[in-house]
Amino acid sequence: MGCQLFLYHIIAFLDRLFYSTPFDKTMKVGASVVAARRGGLSATFDELNKYFTISGMPVASGQYWNSIHGREAGGAVQDEEGLQSMRTLARNMIFLMKSIALGREQYGLPEKEEFHMTNFIR
Repeated sequence: MGCQLFLYHIIAFLDRLFYSTPFDKTMKVGASVVAARRGGLSATFDELNKYFTISGMPVASGQYWNSIHGREAGGAVQDEEGLQSMRTLARNMIFLMKSIALGREQYGLPEKEEFHMTNFIR
């Protein structure tokens, strides 16, 4: 229950951060990383990535879900697959940021349309 409560607090924080900050997040690279003792990583990973996609942010990927496992503090250093995933994510994120910077110099940012919200209650 403690982890679930913590996740609710993180989600509340991210809701406020992503919906209330006035700066444009378009083409800022995002990546979520989750750590746990055992399960629940994929659902948390999905939840966190949604913030990037609603903000026009490219999401950096690795070789698997960006997750690492450890039972106690410091235990994640024994997760060789998780550490490899983090290194791959870091390299891919750096490449994506450099590619976007080069593209911005040559082509500029994608054109943005005025936002229109649909009211499904008619």
